[in-house]
Amino acid sequence: MFFVDVLETEGLGNRSYLAGGPRTAVVVDPPRDIDRVIAEAARRGVRIVAVAETHVHNDYVTGGLELARLTGARYLVPAGAAVAYARVPVTDGDEEPVDEDLVLRAVATPGHTPHHTSYVLQESGRPAAVFTGGSLLIGSVGRPDLVEPRLTEQLARAQHASAHRLAEELDDEVAVMPTHGFGSFCSSSQAQGSRSTIGAEKASNPVLVQDVDTFVKDLLAGLDDIPAYYAHMGPANAEGPAPLDLTPPRPADAGEIARRLAAGEWVVDLRSRVAFAAGHVAGTFNFEVDGQPATYLAWMIPWGKPVTLLAKSAEDVARAQREIARVGIDRPAAAAVGSPADWVADGRRPASFRRATFAELAAARERGEHMVVVDVRRDAERADGWIEGSVHLPVHRIHRRLGEVPDGTVWVHCAGGMRAAIAASVLDAAGRDVVAVDDDYARAAEAGLALVPPAAN
Repeated sequence: MFFVDVLETEGLGNRSYLAGGPRTAVVVDPPRDIDRVIAEAARRGVRIVAVAETHVHNDYVTGGLELARLTGARYLVPAGAAVAYARVPVTDGDEEPVDEDLVLRAVATPGHTPHHTSYVLQESGRPAAVFTGGSLLIGSVGRPDLVEPRLTEQLARAQHASAHRLAEELDDEVAVMPTHGFGSFCSSSQAQGSRSTIGAEKASNPVLVQDVDTFVKDLLAGLDDIPAYYAHMGPANAEGPAPLDLTPPRPADAGEIARRLAAGEWVVDLRSRVAFAAGHVAGTFNFEVDGQPATYLAWMIPWGKPVTLLAKSAEDVARAQREIARVGIDRPAAAAVGSPADWVADGRRPASFRRATFAELAAARERGEHMVVVDVRRDAERADGWIEGSVHLPVHRIHRRLGEVPDGTVWVHCAGGMRAAIAASVLDAAGRDVVAVDDDYARAAEAGLALVPPAAN
């Protein structure tokens, strides 16, 4: 009997897999923090004999090269990928033994990238699972616009052909195990559930239900912004990532925090948005450790700028350090634990700003307060409707477009509160009077706020 263990990387919306038999196993699309993979293999009592990449990733730094080096495993990388290190180049139809009666078979599935390869896990010659990477996802496919704009439509058509090839060659009961699609921006749309099979995808996935022209038209129309840090992930993975260093950052006192802020560096407060709004070091930015610090911090920070982490505990610093290292922010310049009272320089007081609900926003409008409403949701979310009179500045753009925010108290909202808190911290650091709306967007209409419907777009 074989097994497949799923290793979730929730902050990035990705999955890696450890699959094998009684003695040996393969790892597919490993995360950068490979200690998790090694621990899972040890729990299973198996030796890792192969590490397989479905493609050169654009959304995270792989741990594949280092994992193969440490374990002595064969490192399988699609032959069409241009990389600067030695690997086993994989082409369509290649087979890699995993354990007795277990074989991994490569299937060329271009679309997410030109060289993308899926892997079918076969037991006694019979397909049991397919690791689809960024090809066939659950209810979706990987986006085709990450490589080169001029190739986007061509790759979208290739996605359609690749998905149909998998559906035609594999039985309905074969498990579909993608890397992307669980919140990852590599997915063209959100995954519909957490488990699937070829048969289930044939019944409902647009790529397998629609004709190619309709599929491509709908796919391209639904693509949203690409996180800025993606531009650095592909080159890092092609060059060969350095081993991960998760040793604690050096501690910073209040004086050093003030100096780093004065130098224009980023100082990131990892505490909850509630705690941050109540009191924080002026000029710091709020990326909650319980949110998606890897995605949004890496998306917004000027690449290469030093970052200092502030948190209530060393455990939170370590957690955030691990998450941001997954996307190439390797070594925080410094870190501090405690509270704003420990972090503000002598003679200064913590800064703060208000939090509110959509009902309170509606009441402030009714009173005629001098205000501006800023919607920091993404373009696709805004297309489904918005608060009448609001200004649209997606959170990942706001720090570069502060001059576009009109005068008045800034009431900033998103869909649930996390991104509004990030944007509010950026506006607060810029000296604006800000109110963070920490509420579900569905309550905007309930509060009596006039909404522009999608039909008015």
